[in-house]
Amino acid sequence: MGKLLTRTQVEQFRQTGFLSPIDVMSVDEADACARRLEALEEAYPGHLNPENRNNPHLAFRLFDELAHHPRVLDAVEDLIGADFSLWGSVLFAKEPASPHYVSWHQDATYAGVEPHDYVTPWIALTPSNRESGCMSMIPGSHLDSIRAHRDTFAEDNILTRGQAISDVDVDSAVDLVLQPGQMSIHHCRVIHGSQPNRSGARRIGFALQGYAPAGSCQVLGENLWLPVRGKPRHPRMTRLSRPRADLDAAAIDQRRRANQNWADILYRDARMQRAY
Repeated sequence: MGKLLTRTQVEQFRQTGFLSPIDVMSVDEADACARRLEALEEAYPGHLNPENRNNPHLAFRLFDELAHHPRVLDAVEDLIGADFSLWGSVLFAKEPASPHYVSWHQDATYAGVEPHDYVTPWIALTPSNRESGCMSMIPGSHLDSIRAHRDTFAEDNILTRGQAISDVDVDSAVDLVLQPGQMSIHHCRVIHGSQPNRSGARRIGFALQGYAPAGSCQVLGENLWLPVRGKPRHPRMTRLSRPRADLDAAAIDQRRRANQNWADILYRDARMQRAY
């Protein structure tokens, strides 16, 4: 038995590349988080919007708390060991009846984090189902190498480069339906995507992308890591810190640095760059 996951769950993750659903908090607690998010969006629109959605855990207490939630960290520890850091995070908010989608892709494609041992918890703050555009996974695809991706820069594709894999066996896809307060966890090489939100409500998810065990290295950019649990050590590591308050000066500076590092990495050799 692990800290949170059973042996069966761990084995399922090893075989399929994902695990869902996992209870993190109650529906009421998730709803309270969603209300806190909306208050932050209203108060700080320049710091939380579709073009500034990366690494909010470095500047806002809400996302820092989610990134350090004991049940999230216990599940991660059961999968990758007791010593790990957080590379980054992304807020995914699909507006009601919006056309935005995520094409079939693998997270490890452009991230430049090696080896490919890191995992991404995805926490639902609102219902995430087929109507609202939940994530779908291709079971076992993490056991293969990185597939060829083509950059589309499609207008409604919310990935940085609109990167997409062709010839995906969509008939094998598994929809990860989550209630508010539940999360999924997926491997950095598993093929996944999501459809538009056709519902009348926002679909809000927070991706912790990702937690990496000691020894992981950023081979394309700066090694900026937020130590989370145990004694994580990474080659050429620069340690980030938790925000003391929402948007304190140090938090703003380190988030800006992390976001620029991400842009340099994720858009490396791209023919164009978008605002996110």
